[in-house]
Amino acid sequence: MTMADTLIPTHGGYRNLKSFQVAQLIYDVTARFCDRYIEKRSRTHDQMVQAARSGVQNIAEGSQASGTSKKMELKLTNVARASLEELRLDYEDFLRQRRLPIWERTDPRRQDLISRRCATADEVAVWVRECGGHGHGGPNAYPEISANAALTLLAVACALLDRQIDAQAAAFEKEGGFTERLYRIRSTRRATPHTTSIPSTKSTRTNKTT
Repeated sequence: MTMADTLIPTHGGYRNLKSFQVAQLIYDVTARFCDRYIEKRSRTHDQMVQAARSGVQNIAEGSQASGTSKKMELKLTNVARASLEELRLDYEDFLRQRRLPIWERTDPRRQDLISRRCATADEVAVWVRECGGHGHGGPNAYPEISANAALTLLAVACALLDRQIDAQAAAFEKEGGFTERLYRIRSTRRATPHTTSIPSTKSTRTNKTT
């Protein structure tokens, strides 16, 4: 039976998804950022952390649900994308309200961070300190650098999710979901001829000799 003919295909490998890995990094970075720069009792603090968490959780849930519902996978991946977009606006608001610059896409610092391929919040923090120490304002510039670092990671995650959503939509359109797979498998099995064994009619009775 081929992968296309499998009723419940391989699913749940979200930890291998680059979008999940970057979203998880954003979640960790956001938790630290909010604890340091946003009032902990404020609604914004909770909203930013929850939006970051939603991005991670919905990628994972969508991947896990894909075994029986491609439609649900697509829906949850869209929710993850929307959550990260909400978070992006929060970071932009943080910078704008403090009259701090939002780096242009062509800013070399953005590409430098992307090229680092940071895997942990600690590695991002090291980059922020290095960036602040290279003639960019020192510790006073950390809020600006940290927020723009998060925006850079969000741009990467959103681009990955956009491609992921396009691929999921194309697969759903082409292959359908669980119901369609079930119909194809049942139709294939019904069309496959089955051979039935005919029981032997040979008598097992032995003749007695007199």
